[in-house]
Amino acid sequence: MIIYMARDKNHYSSILEKLRERSASYRVASLYGKTLIIAWPDSLAEGLSDPSVEAVYRVRKPYVLTSREWKTENTLVNVRGVEIGGKRVIIAAGPCSVEDEEQMIDIARRLKSLGVSILRGGAFKPRTSPYSFQGLGEKGLKILKRISDEVGIPVVSEIMDPRDVNLFREYIDILQIGARNSQNFVLLREAGRSGKPVLLKRGFGNTVDEWLNSAEYILLEGNGSVIICERGIRSFETGTRFTIDIGGIALAKKLTHLPVCADPSHPAGRRDLVAHLALASIAAGADMLLIEVHPNPEKALSDSEQQLSIEEFSQLMDSMRSVARAVGRDI
Repeated sequence: MIIYMARDKNHYSSILEKLRERSASYRVASLYGKTLIIAWPDSLAEGLSDPSVEAVYRVRKPYVLTSREWKTENTLVNVRGVEIGGKRVIIAAGPCSVEDEEQMIDIARRLKSLGVSILRGGAFKPRTSPYSFQGLGEKGLKILKRISDEVGIPVVSEIMDPRDVNLFREYIDILQIGARNSQNFVLLREAGRSGKPVLLKRGFGNTVDEWLNSAEYILLEGNGSVIICERGIRSFETGTRFTIDIGGIALAKKLTHLPVCADPSHPAGRRDLVAHLALASIAAGADMLLIEVHPNPEKALSDSEQQLSIEEFSQLMDSMRSVARAVGRDI
């Protein structure tokens, strides 16, 4: 249950005392310019009356704050002037891993000239094998920060450890939480407390409900700037790396007010399929796409098979603009 506090009432100790008397659990959060009390179970919080209460919403979904049942309008996440969740489909692109500064600044300039709004690049890389390239770490974050300032483009990079939140806050505009950490609840809470926008990927074994429940952990800390990202789920299919859930994108758009992103690179696992999945994601309603692009994919230190060349990506941008226009949007 969500209890809206009246805008002109800063003192809500009386309603909290009533909740305590009923042995109800509660959390106070400030979201989207409103002070909210989330109370549970509903049976203990019903029927409360208090001058400080503006409205009460009983949400049927387990993900209370993430649901459209209390916030029907789309949430817009603003990242240094880039608005995610509006009419424009936002494209974030860049190599899987930050390999060196010269490579990154060249590709950042070329991608921006093609219409890319956000630069992606991994500094800390969660790899299946401990012997694979693990990223440049803090050095990679510093490279991303310098390029972001010089080129004038926001950056997104994956965070793996709650202890690194302050480090990422200094250098990165969007904290990406990857599929392997999508239910790392300590990390989710710390990302929520960071105040930074968060890109939350769906775990490869998570249902849509579980995905949205993970986002709930971030919102409950008072951080409403969350983008959820479909990146493919594990299935019996071996022809692709993962199975992108196009229906899940469409369903998420109906269930949540948060912007929905799609990552076509990881489920494709091969560059000749990336374009097809990207176009399908836009048609399904994705507000943002996260695409891996490398100046020389064959020599990439990670995910070489699925990264597009600049030329391939340029052609894809033209196709994405056409599909976006067909569904009443633009890029």
